[in-house]
Amino acid sequence: MAEYENVRANGNGASSDAEKGQMEALREIATNRSVVMSAEQFEKLYLSPHNKVKGELRQTYGNPTPMALIGFLMCLQPLSCTLMGWRGASNFAASIIPAYFFFGGLLMFITGLLEWVLGNSFPSIVFTAFGCFWFTFGGILCPSFGTYGFYAAAGDAASTGLAAKGFNASLGFFLVAFGLFTAILFICSLRTNVVFVIIFLTLIPAFACLGAAFWYQAEDLAGTVDKVTTLFEAAGAILFVTCACGWYILLSIMLAIVDFPIQLPVGDLSTVIKGKSDRR
Repeated sequence: MAEYENVRANGNGASSDAEKGQMEALREIATNRSVVMSAEQFEKLYLSPHNKVKGELRQTYGNPTPMALIGFLMCLQPLSCTLMGWRGASNFAASIIPAYFFFGGLLMFITGLLEWVLGNSFPSIVFTAFGCFWFTFGGILCPSFGTYGFYAAAGDAASTGLAAKGFNASLGFFLVAFGLFTAILFICSLRTNVVFVIIFLTLIPAFACLGAAFWYQAEDLAGTVDKVTTLFEAAGAILFVTCACGWYILLSIMLAIVDFPIQLPVGDLSTVIKGKSDRR
């Protein structure tokens, strides 16, 4: 009987230890799930100030933000080099028109939708808008869309010049309008990080130079060729700076995703410029 009591006591002790171990494991899992990343880390990963949303989608699904950056850079980098005429490149990198559709357009638009699902409104707006821009830009350059042919008439010299004037002037208005949109994004990005701010800050004069270049082409006056070339080269140089910042922030996010021992700072501004709700 005494031996039975000892066995029972030992069994209860083992069972108790097992239950304690299970409880500790469950408590650790619950703690890990309840960990909230800092505002600086959230802003670096999602390029947006931290906002509260229902559910745990951000803990359940991956971070789509780098995909949009990849699509943006794989289009803008060749375009910037083409505008500067490196290695004899010309015609707005028309040889990579499919990249404008499938990298810039499709990848950025899908990423924007995924950011919307996660509740990240600002990057969602940025990525979907730029995705539509690349779709549009690729369509303008794609011959099968016939954007220039719409302006062309019978084919004599006078009608051809008139077609070029109408095409260039209209395209200039589109680029300037998108430049105004990037100016709005620049103001809003002041609550994100320094690198993201520089990206939008450089896009504003770049779109202005591109719009002005097409307007000069529409005028078809003496001496405009040199001005157009200078404006294209200036836009390419500015966009090259944009790309450099884009590659940096992409590397920074990727290092943070894999928890690399070396982290690159991006200059968090979400805690420097406090939001209206925080000030209350």
